[in-house]
Amino acid sequence: MDAAREALSTYFGYEAFRQGQEVLIGAVLSGRDALGIMPTGAGKSLCYQIPGIVLPGLALVVSPLVSLMKDQVNALIDAGVRGSFLNSTLTPGQQRTVLARAEAGTYKIMYVAPERLADPLFREFASRVEIPLIAVDEAHCVSQWGQDFRPAYTGIADFIESLPKRPPVIALTATATDKVRRDVSALLGLRNPECVVTGYDRANLKFGVEKLNPKQKRTRIAQFIAAHSGDSGIVYCSTRKDVDGLSGWLAAEGLPVARYHAGMNKAERDDAQERFINDDAPIMVATNAFGMGIDKSNVRWVVHYNMPKSLEAYYQEAGRAGRDGEPSECLLLWCDGDVSTCRFFIEGDSEYATQQPEEAEIARAAQRRMLEAMVGYCHTTGCLRRYILNYFGDQTPFGNGSTECGNCSNCLGEFESIDVTDTARACVKCVRELGGAFGKTLVADIVRGSKSQRVLEGNFETLDSYDTVSDSISQVKEVIELLASEGFLQVSEGKFPTVGLGERSHEAFMEDFTFSIKQMKKSTLPKKGKAASSPASSATFGVGATSVGDDALFEELRALRKQLADAGNIAPYMVFSDRALRDMCARRPKDALDFLEVNGVGSRKLERYGEAFLDAIAKFEAGE
Repeated sequence: MDAAREALSTYFGYEAFRQGQEVLIGAVLSGRDALGIMPTGAGKSLCYQIPGIVLPGLALVVSPLVSLMKDQVNALIDAGVRGSFLNSTLTPGQQRTVLARAEAGTYKIMYVAPERLADPLFREFASRVEIPLIAVDEAHCVSQWGQDFRPAYTGIADFIESLPKRPPVIALTATATDKVRRDVSALLGLRNPECVVTGYDRANLKFGVEKLNPKQKRTRIAQFIAAHSGDSGIVYCSTRKDVDGLSGWLAAEGLPVARYHAGMNKAERDDAQERFINDDAPIMVATNAFGMGIDKSNVRWVVHYNMPKSLEAYYQEAGRAGRDGEPSECLLLWCDGDVSTCRFFIEGDSEYATQQPEEAEIARAAQRRMLEAMVGYCHTTGCLRRYILNYFGDQTPFGNGSTECGNCSNCLGEFESIDVTDTARACVKCVRELGGAFGKTLVADIVRGSKSQRVLEGNFETLDSYDTVSDSISQVKEVIELLASEGFLQVSEGKFPTVGLGERSHEAFMEDFTFSIKQMKKSTLPKKGKAASSPASSATFGVGATSVGDDALFEELRALRKQLADAGNIAPYMVFSDRALRDMCARRPKDALDFLEVNGVGSRKLERYGEAFLDAIAKFEAGE
């Protein structure tokens, strides 16, 4: 491991491995397969990059998004590592050049798309070069139980077995339940892998959930962005229409915004991604087509304009904030319509068109279960971080020994509890009287005493539960959803779901039964155009610098980083992460030896950027 530690220091500027990295790297270097489940920002990429640097030959990295390979390779090259990628963005001539250079030993690490592994020409190439390691990034894509199933991933095991000599294989992902982990190991053909699960907790992220109607969401997002002025962030929308509408509205408000979705042509998408990566458009509005595996470390916030279909998808997308370990925020905005939209997509045919009917139904059933957990997250009055961790089977207490994080919107008391016991009991009673053959809108109409044609034609006004509730129809529907998520009711599968009794329905009629929903407090949100200090300040976690002087220096160093990045035609975060800049602010290094003590500064970074940053810090200290 001495060579691995030397590579860690020389190329990446770190003196010690993070939790889990040393075990996984040691396993690979000893020739053993490995499986790593590590949260976003925990340093998964180093688990294959370090062995790729140390071992002789060409390490192959299977990565799902070709649009991000260039950024990953650029970051390696800037660190002094000979990297390359091979995908459809290269011309046939460029591909031949890359393969020829790889065969000549020019590169240490090569990124390839999973579809490339089935190409006979690539297989022939792979049979002629020494491959000491195969890394499978975003490994959950191999499982139909995961949120981003990629059929091409199922061919990885066949490619591995086709090699003249089978190398060790390392599979890595940030989000995988126990079932998905077992699937990954089996479908990739891992042999007695060293399995490391470091936990799913991201202590630097503050999670928040707010239920808002569609008209309120835009205003809330504008206020949120104003409170994070100058920071880079992503707004995820579930449809292309929402992306176009929201991005256009934000641009009209004078904000530096880019948009990204699959309906745009490739040149437009590439331009949008480049402007975001380079901090020229620090606000990205996108569908989930954007961001898988993104390496941009200085994303300070992620907002979801709509509720995703699963906690796996949500945690992966939200986890793109704060990859450098600096405090960051994740806000989920949702409404009842989001739940209906998710159900529509799940029950639609387009997503499963290439699958056999039996396989499609298995996939739909898995998606329905995931959606139920996602709805529960939106409704829960408990700790949001604990809800997520419990879902992934992580029971580890927080650092304070508590089961509550103390830093999510629920723990911080940003909502008030509303007693809806009578409404909940009336809904369960109505469903029992109906016999479970109708949807939640009719249930809500009945208990609210509606005189609609459907209610009167069905003689539902004669039911005991008729006209027993005075709440709004939206609140009654929310109560029904929460009753379903907690097992008192159940929502059927299919395009037109009906509401039936759940296993716990009898509890609704017990004397000690109580039921409540959460309602956001009327908050004192910052007025538009006025920046407010983020609740997730660096002081919250004891990370980085927080004084006025440090903030002023940070902005100067951030401007210098952008200048050097533009000159080198690379992304700013590739020069130094926000965490490294914060550490410079705290340490105020005066010479090269001091500069090497900064988090993320190695000899290559010192040689390339040390003089410029030391000069900037010295001038700031002198008041120039």
